Amino acid sequence: MDISFLNGADLTEWSVVESLLIILALLFNGGQLNMHNSNTSRIGTKRLKTYKHMRMPINQLFRWSAGLLFLVTAIAKLVSASGSARILQNPDPLLGISFRTVFWIVGGIETIIALFCFFGKRRALQSGLIAWLCTNFVIYRLGLTWVGYHKPCSCLGNLTDALHISPETADTAMKIVLGYLLISSYTSLFWLWKQNRKSESKPPAASIASGTI
Repeated sequence: MDISFLNGADLTEWSVVESLLIILALLFNGGQLNMHNSNTSRIGTKRLKTYKHMRMPINQLFRWSAGLLFLVTAIAKLVSASGSARILQNPDPLLGISFRTVFWIVGGIETIIALFCFFGKRRALQSGLIAWLCTNFVIYRLGLTWVGYHKPCSCLGNLTDALHISPETADTAMKIVLGYLLISSYTSLFWLWKQNRKSESKPPAASIASGTI
């Protein structure tokens, strides 16, 4: 396949997309990376030896990445909310309350969910909270479009100015992150549901041993 028409940026973007697709596929395929298939001629002998016995809990990796992303955006919102910019006093075009209040509320929620992602033990609750928050973000963005507000979302607060990133670029990046978290969280929930059904359908070991089944 001729890929000479792709420049460096295209290749980088394709690598990111490809990595996300691999993570989603692994989530759907059982939540663990287990590379022990004998048919490995395509990946080469060296890579086979490196990953042959590697087992990575992809669901856990997803939850940690979600926690890190929520923590970064939460810190950006909370720091921005504590500032003195005039725009913080302006009302949110959809919610009607000031941007400062929105940043405090959403930043606090993101912090709590980030802590759940890092330290929680209930996988279904973690994935459910991620899916719930991302669904609300999607509804909020759709609401902004419905009321005719087409400016870039200020999800990162003043962090875009500190990093010298244009609001449009930051908004596009946050849309990609939102899509990743939304699809991955619902995929994780579906996989956990499948695993739960599978475990419930298995007969108890004690019953098998006693011959009652």
